[in-house]
Amino acid sequence: MNYLRHYAQAQRPVETCVIGSGGFGRSFLAQSLRMPLVNARIAMDVDTDTALKALLSVGIPAEQIAVVTSPAQAQAAWEQGQYLAIRDLTLVLDLPIDLVIEATGNPEAGARHARLAIEANCHVALASKEVDSVVGPELSRLARERGRVVTPVDGDQPALLIGLITWAQTLGFEVLAAGKASEYDFVFDAATGKMSSNGVSVEIPDFAAHWQLAGRASTEIAAARSQSCSALPQRAVPDLCELQVVANSTGFLADTPGLHAPIARIPEVPEFFAQSAEGGVLAGKQTLDVFHCLRAPGEISFAGGVFVIIRCNDKETWELLTGKGHVVSLDGSRAMVFIPRHLLGLEAATSVLDAVVHGASSGAEAPRPVLDLVARATEALKAGTVLQMGGHHHSISGLASELVPAAALAPGVPAPFYLVSNRRLVRDVAPGALICFDDIAIEADSELLRLRLQQDRAFFGPSV
Repeated sequence: MNYLRHYAQAQRPVETCVIGSGGFGRSFLAQSLRMPLVNARIAMDVDTDTALKALLSVGIPAEQIAVVTSPAQAQAAWEQGQYLAIRDLTLVLDLPIDLVIEATGNPEAGARHARLAIEANCHVALASKEVDSVVGPELSRLARERGRVVTPVDGDQPALLIGLITWAQTLGFEVLAAGKASEYDFVFDAATGKMSSNGVSVEIPDFAAHWQLAGRASTEIAAARSQSCSALPQRAVPDLCELQVVANSTGFLADTPGLHAPIARIPEVPEFFAQSAEGGVLAGKQTLDVFHCLRAPGEISFAGGVFVIIRCNDKETWELLTGKGHVVSLDGSRAMVFIPRHLLGLEAATSVLDAVVHGASSGAEAPRPVLDLVARATEALKAGTVLQMGGHHHSISGLASELVPAAALAPGVPAPFYLVSNRRLVRDVAPGALICFDDIAIEADSELLRLRLQQDRAFFGPSV
């Protein structure tokens, strides 16, 4: 596709407000300075000083930035062509903003920001998958009622994977499985016998015996590699959360609640993600999963990219493509097509422009609840425990995440992972139990809960 032609009808630069100046938000601010069709003159964070520092860090001179605390100040600064640092979205909603980028990762705050933006007739780029996983379909529904769009963003894996799946479907490929690489590679140095991942190294001198498939069954070697690497984390909440967002746009499902998540070298991926009858780990078709990219030091990474496994229907064509270096299964029946990148805010503008210029989401036009991301206790949790969300991956100590069929909230029904985050348990929870809706106390004015209940009514009907 010729992108310059695709966006040629844009009459002026798109005006955006960026909420959250972490890795995603800051990278978008930086790239906006180089994009003729996108402006990012408003940065918002938990306090104005944090937003100010973000703008300064990408090279905007201090004299061009206004720290504003009232709508009047915001209007005056805007008219003077300044950049704005704010801590409250309501200060700028009367300005001519086309789209709000929600990138805080905070479920409660993010839900409020998205709702306010929609009510102000702005499009929303929802980079906060935590929000999307709980109420994404409802936010999309509310936006459509106003002729606006809520979209996942290119630069993050959900939008990229949705794009790859729908590209394959458009071309008539049979998509057997789809997914992404985990955030961190597993790098094995045969010379030292050490495996490294996300800055942690462990000695696994016997791992060399599991380096190659060498005719072994995928399930066997997957189990052997997982056991050898048991000292390293092999599940991360963001991986499951991102695939849940993809499910709600594509209808694809998880093969197992916790995913298979094999440790695999890039050429092996179509061997692992095949049905069991073909020697793979999957029980179903059109499944979503993740793999940990296994490589040697210096070898190319999958870079947290996305992939589809497609059926090779025409033998002669795929023999030709195999000779050109495409990743094809050993029996020639499946191929992996992949995008080995996700560039965060550096490439998010394509989703921003599609929303504003074309009124189109990078996800489904009308996503629906297909899967829920839920929480399972990995240890005994006492009543009164606050399920504190924290860390770079927004995980919760004592909880693992799983993907289950979506359901309306009710007593005894597992609650969404990011709805239970930062809530207090009202009863003891045993190890291995799912956290249910009636296990937690939620404040009556919770924006996230209100939107989720609206979503449940819209998609599942009135509660019984």
